[in-house]
Amino acid sequence: MRAIARDTYGSVDVLELRDVPQPVAGEGEVLVRVRAAGVDAGVWHLMTGLPYLLRLMGYGLRAPAVPVLGREVAGRVEAVGAGVTRFRPGDEVFGFCEGAFAEYVTAGEDRFAARPANLTAEQAAAVPLSAVTALQALRDAGRVRAGQRVLVIGAAGGVGTFAVQLAKTFGAHVTGVCSTTKTDLVRALGADDVLDYTREDYADGTRCFDLVLDTAGNARLSRLRRALTPRGTLVLVGGEGGGRWLGGTDRVLRALLLSPFVRQRLRGLFSAERGEDLEVLKELVEAGGVTPVVDRTYPLSELPDAIRRLRESRARGKVVITV
Repeated sequence: MRAIARDTYGSVDVLELRDVPQPVAGEGEVLVRVRAAGVDAGVWHLMTGLPYLLRLMGYGLRAPAVPVLGREVAGRVEAVGAGVTRFRPGDEVFGFCEGAFAEYVTAGEDRFAARPANLTAEQAAAVPLSAVTALQALRDAGRVRAGQRVLVIGAAGGVGTFAVQLAKTFGAHVTGVCSTTKTDLVRALGADDVLDYTREDYADGTRCFDLVLDTAGNARLSRLRRALTPRGTLVLVGGEGGGRWLGGTDRVLRALLLSPFVRQRLRGLFSAERGEDLEVLKELVEAGGVTPVVDRTYPLSELPDAIRRLRESRARGKVVITV
């Protein structure tokens, strides 16, 4: 089968379209013919092997343990392994996997859900990682409640576009922060207020929020805390910068260390790829409460261009690969 693979860590130049062995569904697994795969920020980190902490987490110290990138997928079930009861060949599914930038993938049946009836494969591929991350950040880490004032930083990004919509479904008053060219998108997603960070400062002291969700990953903790109410909650989703060893995780660690000594709740999110959350999102999507925002689609051979677009912060919502 065709796949985008690499043998070393590095820039997009290490990526190569090649033939690789087609996987076989093992016990409890399904084989999925990939229709589309989402491109998230983690793709760049796993491609480059940065920060180095990632390599210590099982992704390979000197070389990638898994040659094919991509962790979110939408496609058709082609075969099922022994013991699979939830799916059968022909079912359209979306979910989590390893090696999504390929023609076929396998993963446990608990890592998939039936594709929402009102989504295309391209839209469904934009959901798993980003929407589940937004859901867990708001519901689990943030403990969002109806009537709260929620600030979403990076509201036009992959996680941010879902966070704005999900916060509204929870009954919150939502303010989105984004660049000038993306304010119209964030308003269309349902944000009650939109701040253009090139013109307005969300931490200038004129407004405070019960929950701040930072998906942009580069603001100082002290600045983010100024935007919180005295007992508000800050949730950090990922992070950029911070050096080659820890990357943005150093900011999360500092937040966790500081939190016991202040009245505000400071949390870092390490999202879990849970199939039950896919089911929650499926229901919300089919009910019209959440709609994936697909910025642009690229064919499999143009994955390097897709990664560049995402890395340069030009995308509005999610970038998706079609296979």
